[in-house]
Amino acid sequence: MSVGWRTPVCDWLGIAHPIFGFSHSVDVVVAIARAGGYPVLGLAREMPHEIPQILRAVDARMQGLPYGVDLMLPSQVPQAGDIGEVRAALPAAHQAFVAGLRERFAVAPPVKPSFFTSQVRSEALFDAQIEQVLASKATGVATAIGLRGDLIARAKARGKLTFSLIGSVRHAQKAMAMGVDVLVAQGYDAGGHTGMVGTYSLVPQIVAVAGDTPVLAAGGIGNGAQILAAIAMGAQGGWLGTLWMAAVENHTPPALLARLVASGSEDTVITRAHSGKPCRVVRSEWIDAWAEPSALPALPMPLQQALTGDVFASIHEHNDARLIYEAAGQSVFAIRGSTTVAEQMRDLVAGMQEAGQRLHGFARSKD
Repeated sequence: MSVGWRTPVCDWLGIAHPIFGFSHSVDVVVAIARAGGYPVLGLAREMPHEIPQILRAVDARMQGLPYGVDLMLPSQVPQAGDIGEVRAALPAAHQAFVAGLRERFAVAPPVKPSFFTSQVRSEALFDAQIEQVLASKATGVATAIGLRGDLIARAKARGKLTFSLIGSVRHAQKAMAMGVDVLVAQGYDAGGHTGMVGTYSLVPQIVAVAGDTPVLAAGGIGNGAQILAAIAMGAQGGWLGTLWMAAVENHTPPALLARLVASGSEDTVITRAHSGKPCRVVRSEWIDAWAEPSALPALPMPLQQALTGDVFASIHEHNDARLIYEAAGQSVFAIRGSTTVAEQMRDLVAGMQEAGQRLHGFARSKD
């Protein structure tokens, strides 16, 4: 793979390309690193006791290549939580509503235990996850939701790079005051929990206040031309998540992959039905049901997960073509079929080069 475009953050991190890839899959993360990008492994859905074994396996395959870990640390969650107790305290009307949806869609109970069926997000869970990540060999720590000065300080003290995904100038200023090393300007286009400003409106605003702090662009990015456009605005790279779900290394359920291939940007929707917070997902009959006039409003995080986590686990486990969904950004337009991470990285690098050549071909400065 040719070197192509580089930015200062590439030299800082020792990577070949200004491409940052978020994924829940260890196989995807390893493949991104081997292809010259900087991968970030999402561990917000893993239990603390699972994290050391997962990261030891990552380290063994990385052979010294840099990578980061992403955690989700929302505020306003209980100090501790038992999912059984939380479920028992859920509003009766919501329990009845979801029971009706389970019956309507003939949702089979999940067979295997998972984070979504056994846990509820809490401060105690976050603290334990943080301890395991800080003790690991990961070179970076990213937070997708939540700014915590103590985590940033402790990570930096251990020589780890800190990333903060932010959706506004106010959040960027708060993150910089805490000493965050890299700002990830995540726009409304992004999959998962996202803000209200579009990526290509947000990036220049963050660049304008960032000073010497590197900025990455995230949200709706699915090709190399978009990465180069972000660099033209002052970002030092692109942060991609949705695209990797098309890679065989992601082990995406066939029904979900088929939905992603068939979907365009307009087939993603921001909903509270998944987690209780605004979250962009690729829509399905399950998601649409929560937008019907007769639907109840979603409960706040973490109650919504306790209410519906078994359904999310079931539809993935049983590969339910009607109901399956996942967090996905408007970059879903770039998913056209099953591929590999290596092929995706080659396409992204080639796309950056082609965009640069196109720019030089028809755009000229005027003296």
